[in-house]
This record gives sequence, C-alpha cells and structure tokens, in this order.
Amino acid sequence: MFYKKWIDRAKTIGAIAPTGIIMARKMASLVRPDNNLPVLELGPGNGIITKTILQRGIDPEKLVSVEYSENFLPDLRARYPGVNFVHGDALNITQITKERRIEKFDTIISALPLLNFSLIKRLRFLDRMLDLLEPGRPIIQFSYGPWAPIPVRDKHHSRPYVVTSVGIVLRNLPPARLWAYTRPLEIDRKPCVYCSKDFENLVRAA
Repeated sequence: MFYKKWIDRAKTIGAIAPTGIIMARKMASLVRPDNNLPVLELGPGNGIITKTILQRGIDPEKLVSVEYSENFLPDLRARYPGVNFVHGDALNITQITKERRIEKFDTIISALPLLNFSLIKRLRFLDRMLDLLEPGRPIIQFSYGPWAPIPVRDKHHSRPYVVTSVGIVLRNLPPARLWAYTRPLEIDRKPCVYCSKDFENLVRAA
C-alpha cells in the first residue's frame, strides 16, 4: 500500500520507504503517557508511528493524527479504532485545533516531508506548532540529510526556538536523523513575524 500511494503522491509522502519500527519507537519515546494532554501526529502514512505512540500507553482518544492523503485513512481507521484521524493539511493546523477545541498538546510527532515546502512555509509551520506546546515540550521531526529541515537560526526569526539532534537511526531505510524542536522555557512572547503577510517580501529583499 505504501509504495502504491508513493507512486501516486510522491511529493506529499516524501519518504522513499515506510518508516521502520526502530525509528518509530524512537520518535514515540518522548511522548509522556502520564500527561493528560493529547498527542498530535502529523503524517501517519502506513501507521507504524501511530502504533508505537499507542504502545507508549496513550489512549487512542488522546491521539489526533492528521493525514493529507485520503487514501490512507480507511486502513488507518480500521487498524486503530478510537484514534482521531483527520483528513487535512497539517499546515492549516489552526483550523484543525479550533474545530476540536484543542489548545495544547503534550508532544507533536511529525513525519511530514518538510523539505518539499518553501522555507517560509516551514518557518510558519514551526511557529504555529510550537504555540501548541508548553515551553520545553518537543516537536519530533525526522530528516534523511545531515542538517535540520528547518534552520537552527534564521536572521528573520523573532520568537526563539531550540533544535536538538535526538540521534541517528542507522537501521532505518534510508538512515534518518531525528530532531527535537522546542521553545526555551523562558521566552519573550513577540509576534510571529513568519505569519505576517510581509514576511515573503522580507525574505526576498534579504
């Protein structure tokens, strides 16, 4: 199923092979099962990361999983009843959370192909996602290259964030590096410059 969907929508899936169980467990390991907040999963795909999040002890009702490709959803819903699978675009997360009246998540696990998006979209995505987490709580993202898919620092950034390499999973195909994005525990709550309409002009003029 994964390879059939990959041929149909390679750019939106991003991976060249299904996520391996070792990497999925590593990504899910930072979820806190004793926390009452829900967990957000972005891009469940073949469902292997969904499975490991549930194995951490998260109640299915506490897991919100956003999938862009509608063709994946029937199988996911059949395999993981109770999980809140949402057909939508994770880049429009504000609309999704408003519809479900969710203000905060414990952890965000992302398998999105971020490098398929422009830098502007990636920065906006990161800022909006971090607003859904308490300072210090992570967005877990993987990449196949040696560098973080969203820059560690950018001269236009107005709201600081920290990116940490969580490790390399050599037994994944291909080997992947995991990253944790967090807000510092104490931050100056400045406006989101990435979300402004003038940001694209700022980048072009730089």
